[in-house]
Amino acid sequence: MKFDFNKLEQQLGKVEKPARYVGNELNIIRKEEAKLRFALLFPDVYEIGMSHLGSRIIYNALNSCEDVACERAYAPWPDMEKLLRENAYPLYSLETYTPLGEFDIIGFSLLYEMCYTNILTMLELSSIPFLSKDRAEDMPIVVCGGPCTCNSEPIADIFDAIMIGDGEELVVDVAKCVMQAKEKGCSRHETLIALSKIEGVYIPSFYEPQYENGSFKAIKKIEPSAPDRPTRRIVKDLDKAAYIGKPIVPFLPITHDRIALEIFRGCTRGCRFCQAGFIYRPVREREIDTVMDNARSLINCTGYDEISLFSLSSGDYSKIHELVPQLIDEFSEKHVSLALPSLRIDSFLKDDLEKIQSVRKTGLTFAPEAGTQRLRDVINKGVTEEDLLRSVSDAFESGWNSVKLYFMIGLPTETDEDILGIADLARKVSRTFYSMPKEKRGKGLRLVVSASSFVPKPFTPFQWEGQDTLEELRRKQLLLKDALKGIRGVEFSYHESVISELEAVFARGDRRLAAALIEAYKNGARFDSWDEHFKKEAWEVAFEKCGIDGAYYANRRREESEVLPWSHIDMIVTEEYLKKELEKALEAKPTKDCRKGCNGCFGNKYADYCKV
Repeated sequence: MKFDFNKLEQQLGKVEKPARYVGNELNIIRKEEAKLRFALLFPDVYEIGMSHLGSRIIYNALNSCEDVACERAYAPWPDMEKLLRENAYPLYSLETYTPLGEFDIIGFSLLYEMCYTNILTMLELSSIPFLSKDRAEDMPIVVCGGPCTCNSEPIADIFDAIMIGDGEELVVDVAKCVMQAKEKGCSRHETLIALSKIEGVYIPSFYEPQYENGSFKAIKKIEPSAPDRPTRRIVKDLDKAAYIGKPIVPFLPITHDRIALEIFRGCTRGCRFCQAGFIYRPVREREIDTVMDNARSLINCTGYDEISLFSLSSGDYSKIHELVPQLIDEFSEKHVSLALPSLRIDSFLKDDLEKIQSVRKTGLTFAPEAGTQRLRDVINKGVTEEDLLRSVSDAFESGWNSVKLYFMIGLPTETDEDILGIADLARKVSRTFYSMPKEKRGKGLRLVVSASSFVPKPFTPFQWEGQDTLEELRRKQLLLKDALKGIRGVEFSYHESVISELEAVFARGDRRLAAALIEAYKNGARFDSWDEHFKKEAWEVAFEKCGIDGAYYANRRREESEVLPWSHIDMIVTEEYLKKELEKALEAKPTKDCRKGCNGCFGNKYADYCKV
């Protein structure tokens, strides 16, 4: 039963950016008749959710199914949440203004642990109990997907089913399974049993955590028909996979307001801190013809004037030097510019950069990650200081004057010398720019040095390592801040370390954290990734009440013999390989790029998955 959206619409002038909540965007898909209705939820504000390429792919994949209708909803900003509560309005979909509680499935895209409290906001505004065990037979099946699902244990009790791995084929299988169960009149439990048989689906209620003397010990399977180890789903052929179709064009600017062209998925580099580099293996590339066809279609149906190449490292696309000229030559007359985010600093792109800036210059981002060669070898970054200086020199000579350098502090084995090395690199980049003739360099340099705090993530070689304490992270931030003072053209930005610590707690946590999450939410925690909304006290009170020691999860180094809360999930890359990589890291020994020869990360069982 729909509520009176017209009545709500008349009150939207009371909230910031009403366009977040009205729908009716260009290319929106509405299906009045469907056998199954799927609400695709993003637990953050509209501008961020609408920028997420994965959600756009899922939206198109589901709506391409004749009997399935997929609609969207985003986390309401606090002013909108207040308006909904004061008037007893439900959270609703943007396509048909249907309350979320009336859908067959509601599915969350989980990209970041600091969005977890927003999940609770969206469930509560939909009159859906927080915990799976408390839901009635006629309530929606609550599912999720995304990178956070590789350790979903802290939120496992919230979800009926969890999708692990590539989603565009998996989510369609899930939708069809629920639709068939609905037609057969299956119970909720029978539906979950059917879902558990789909590769990539994890049913948390079919597994039970074991504890001993206050420590996590293991996960025990309690449903005989469930798989022993739920396994990550992989889309093997991206050229045949669903893409974004005609993407919805919003009425207000969003975070990434441009065309996103995914050129490949996965990474062969093996940076030891990078979860995405391991959980998206193997590398699968789209053919140039596919990319060009997608570009033509998207420009024609959106009107966007900027294309962004999307991947973990665009410069590693094997045909990048063919693709960039083709894109620029074909679309420059339409004044469509090209952005190359996530550039490898050892990717030789000078000719491409010169072509790109002929249309419109956008900022360039490079990620050295560490300030010294020793530490870059520890993390297996595979680049040198010479690579960086050559790359920025190429950029400056091609007309760029705005560059961002990403670093990480708190990495395993890091010393103060490594921190000061970041400032030394920034100084050399600045000198490279200002050593050029004035008439050639044009405007002054804008060099943004960004330093995030290292968070040990599951399914990486550093999953056993502890995070630096808050005090140590803050000390290192101040050390770097002081060292960067006086360097010409440099701006310094860093992330609040207390948020990074909370991220580490939930990244490496177990099911005992669910109680603390719900308690923090009741204490007012919302939009925890937003500095202006983060409520540290809400979390401190929740952890104390629930007996949670954050250091146990975030700062403690795990023994390699420990069973980890996520060990029962098969992410394809073997634990044996990760242990070998950790050993090499502590010896500062690099591992070669997979493109130069297989390193055996999949072991024997999945060896045929990798075609690099």
